Amino acid sequence: MINGIVIIDKEAGFTSHDVVAKLRGICGQRKIGHTGTLDPEATGVLPVCLGSATKLCDMLTDRNKEYVAELLLGIETDTQDITGKMLAEKPVEVSEMEVSQVCESFIGQYDQIPPMHSALKVNGKKLYELAREGKEVERKARSVTIHELEILECRLPVVKMRVACSKGTYIRTLCADIGTKLGCGGTMKSLRRTRAGGFALEEALTLEKLQQLKDGERLLEAVRPVDSVFTDCPILHIKKDVRALLENGNPIPPAFTEEKAQCEADRWVRFYFPDESFAGIYAYNMEKKKYMPVKMFLDR
Repeated sequence: MINGIVIIDKEAGFTSHDVVAKLRGICGQRKIGHTGTLDPEATGVLPVCLGSATKLCDMLTDRNKEYVAELLLGIETDTQDITGKMLAEKPVEVSEMEVSQVCESFIGQYDQIPPMHSALKVNGKKLYELAREGKEVERKARSVTIHELEILECRLPVVKMRVACSKGTYIRTLCADIGTKLGCGGTMKSLRRTRAGGFALEEALTLEKLQQLKDGERLLEAVRPVDSVFTDCPILHIKKDVRALLENGNPIPPAFTEEKAQCEADRWVRFYFPDESFAGIYAYNMEKKKYMPVKMFLDR
């Protein structure tokens, strides 16, 4: 079984589940999961976890994202993108300066109401399923953070922008909200994810390229090790005579590590065996005076 992470450059027309299904065929294994849904027409970075790395899926979903999006002003749709049914068409009588000022006003925290056409669940049912039935339900606004919003090109009525944001941010809703604040409405014309967590578009591969690597028996070249996600975490090695503690995911006293560790409360550290194989993520517990397991990635 292959254990690790593959960074996919998702093409338009594929759902995230389609990508997983195709990868199961390419990799010849069932244990595969993606780390955050991209809409079918959206493209770009989609980290996919293989084998023991599937334990990473929830950890990677929580990380920040970056996108390049095109906002089409003057149009409102029921899906907040151009694939939806047009609800309104208005003249675009705003200046580039006004567009810039409104876009800038969204930087920071703001309360965003999730769209009806989304996979969020209300009373056990996905919102997009209710939308397809012609139903609309009340959604609670959620606090999201726009870390950066840079206008790359403004050729009204189209505004191309780069957005760095927190998890849970809907870029098409951001487009619609910008359009509303400008008074002319807006919808998302295109979306490309350029970064997800620490993974950038430059290192992503299409499914076609991945199949070529498989055909050339070079598939493992595309697989990143699990611990590459945690490069910002300090490294600790278990001592040889107590390695069974780590093998069983037990708490580890600082005295049982090869390095003299700085015992910072709750800070994640990477634990390795003496042979440099990665075991898992731990965090120091000040009360117990031990490193406690956060998540183990043992290849078993």
